[in-house]
Amino acid sequence: MIVITAPTGNIGRQLLSLLLESAPAAGEELRVIVRDPARLPDAAHGRVDVVTGSHAEAGVLDRAFEGADAVFWLVPPDASLAPQDAYTGFTRPAAEALTAHGVGHVVGVSALGRGTPLADRAGLVTASLAMDDLIAGTGVAYRALANPSFFENLLEECDSIREKGVFTDSVDPDRKAPLVAVADIAAAAAGLLLDRSWTGTGSVPVLGPEDLSPNDLAGIMTEQLGRPVRYERQPLDELYTTLVGYGLHEAFAQGVADMKRAKDEGLDAGVARTPDTASATGFEQWCAQTLKPAVLS
Repeated sequence: MIVITAPTGNIGRQLLSLLLESAPAAGEELRVIVRDPARLPDAAHGRVDVVTGSHAEAGVLDRAFEGADAVFWLVPPDASLAPQDAYTGFTRPAAEALTAHGVGHVVGVSALGRGTPLADRAGLVTASLAMDDLIAGTGVAYRALANPSFFENLLEECDSIREKGVFTDSVDPDRKAPLVAVADIAAAAAGLLLDRSWTGTGSVPVLGPEDLSPNDLAGIMTEQLGRPVRYERQPLDELYTTLVGYGLHEAFAQGVADMKRAKDEGLDAGVARTPDTASATGFEQWCAQTLKPAVLS
């Protein structure tokens, strides 16, 4: 029995699709924790066990983890909370339920940066790494998917790209760093959940096929969209003020700014890309398949 949290989110829905295809042949049953079962894909109806509720709630987790062999754990960050509360606070009931029900394996969505000098001052990433430690401390076999920034973050900028030909971030325009498609994260999670021969705790980096800078992204988007796209760097203090203006908790907004600062100082550069850490989806492919239809719609 594999339990999937956040099965209607960007990563979870792609993971669910992969497991619906491959889990039956592996003799695995699927269970999901979801607030609104109506949001599950049609293909899941009648094929997965559904526990309705939030995976922050102990009672929901007790029902979901009963008889479970493996769990996919993803925290949907709550911007109304401080980062530690949003990650470790959210996860603490799960840590207790994992122990109580003897769950053997957990795959979690986390971040790059562990072992670097920046790890303890990287805002949301620091909180995510603390969440990993909390889960690992239960004694389960744990793999943290250590991810860089997602291609999908650019979907939040579709209006600006469409109307102004501009996207923004807070890093140096020539700072090259790994980036990843959420489909590749889902694929890595599926592989670990279906083949649970691994033991102990560790990280699994998912780095995409190449490092790219904001200027590189602008050039590729210009080519793929057939219109000029340029990058504008946003000062961190301006980013913080904007986020607080949107209603984010001040500590959470500071956590975003601290994460951005750490990334600009090389937080994501601590892991070498190898055949094992690289993932398949390139930015050109993602632009053609995902960004272009969103921007030009």
